[in-house]
Amino acid sequence: MTRAVFLDRDGVLIEDVGLLTEHSAVRVLPGVAQTLGALRARGYKLVVVSNQTVIARGLATEGGVADVHRKLQADLNADAPSTVPEIDAWYFCPHHPHANVAEYRKDCECRKPKPGMLIDAASRLGIDLKQSVMIGDRLTDVAAGAAAGCRTILVQTGQHDAPPIVGGEAAAAAAKPDHVCADLAAAGRWILEER
Repeated sequence: MTRAVFLDRDGVLIEDVGLLTEHSAVRVLPGVAQTLGALRARGYKLVVVSNQTVIARGLATEGGVADVHRKLQADLNADAPSTVPEIDAWYFCPHHPHANVAEYRKDCECRKPKPGMLIDAASRLGIDLKQSVMIGDRLTDVAAGAAAGCRTILVQTGQHDAPPIVGGEAAAAAAKPDHVCADLAAAGRWILEER
């Protein structure tokens, strides 16, 4: 079993621009590439877990979201070509309980604050959830990490005080992060110092 850092995408790795539908809008936040390299050097797997309601709304396809992830990885590689590892897995939930696209309209187990994406990644990649950390910019991210058995970090990059997402109100109200900090770079320092 190995340990991992689970990462929300928007507001943690890249600027949160709202409904991101085009890979040209990807902007990597400062310090992200270096932080991911430092975490990998200490033996952490890196797994992105992101709710992507743009699919449920009919604004993007699953392939379009995969294109955004390829662009993000390419930008990370360009920022620090000798130190940035490949992300081990990209998970995204395309569902929403009030989706415009009927096939995505459901109350699933993968949409955060539920822990489905983290549990699936742990099973597939041999991750010890108790030795892992979830980093997000919303309390629903914290709730998902806690439900999976991870330690949790809330980064204050813009959405940390936004209203809870639809269906996540109760979980967000009960969520208490293990650590609160400014951004991914600060979260990475806390993880490395704690371990």
